[in-house]
Amino acid sequence: MKARLVWLVLCGIWGSTWLFIKLGLADLPPFTFAGIRFVIALTILLSWILIRRLRIPRTRADWILLAITGILSFGFNYGLVFWGEQYITSGLAALLQATIPVFGLIFAHFHLPGERLSWARIGGVILGVCGVGVVFSNQLAIAGRQAVMGCVALVFGSMCAAYANVLVKAYGKHLDPAILAGGQMIFGLLLLLAVGIPLEGNPLHYRWTPMAFVALFYLAIVGSVIAFLLYYWLVLNMDVTNSMLIALVTPVVAVILGMIVLDEEIGWRTLIGGAMIIIGIAFIVVRRTRTSQRG
Repeated sequence: MKARLVWLVLCGIWGSTWLFIKLGLADLPPFTFAGIRFVIALTILLSWILIRRLRIPRTRADWILLAITGILSFGFNYGLVFWGEQYITSGLAALLQATIPVFGLIFAHFHLPGERLSWARIGGVILGVCGVGVVFSNQLAIAGRQAVMGCVALVFGSMCAAYANVLVKAYGKHLDPAILAGGQMIFGLLLLLAVGIPLEGNPLHYRWTPMAFVALFYLAIVGSVIAFLLYYWLVLNMDVTNSMLIALVTPVVAVILGMIVLDEEIGWRTLIGGAMIIIGIAFIVVRRTRTSQRG
């Protein structure tokens, strides 16, 4: 019962982060907004690491891994997510970010010998990619070129995050999850702030409205630290299949919240494209889990 409750809470948290990104972007510029989010989250996470007295990586290979994956998953991915969501709806952003397992499967084929592409997985990848194409066509027809660029940013960010995940699985299994996330945040936030502050100006001069603070601290504390701790607890206490199905529920929650809170409209082509993406991910997730269980 406790595991199911945590599963539902995680679906709600990760589904709601897209709404709070959109709310924060009304007042804050994207790159520095994302960078400050991780400054706050990292401060809390480092306290957790010190309390637990976790061992800090000492080898050059580990720090290189943290740097590369941190730049990809926290720097490029979140920078592009925050930038792209300026031009598209929060629900659509969540749908496009949900393609991470699609790209991850392709990268895993070349880096992880135990995760080769099968015909069923190829079908899931094709369906997901076609779904992205349908979404792109809808945005070009309705919202224009700027929205398409936002979609491109989200998809490229998903590719960066997927490749980082595969590298971690291939070379970073020995690292504690808190050390892994903390190390990645360090390199990711440095990139975000190095890009954001010169382009977007002094953070003290931003429009710090009450909603900007709410969005920032919700994303940092609830969306990053609490969600991170809950997820790794869930991985240890729930069947793998069920925990991975969070990826299918999160975009649905994001779309519903966007429609209720922000009055976002979802066209029929976006609905069809989104459904194709989610079904494709379901093919990948379920087939991958069944294969690992048989092995």
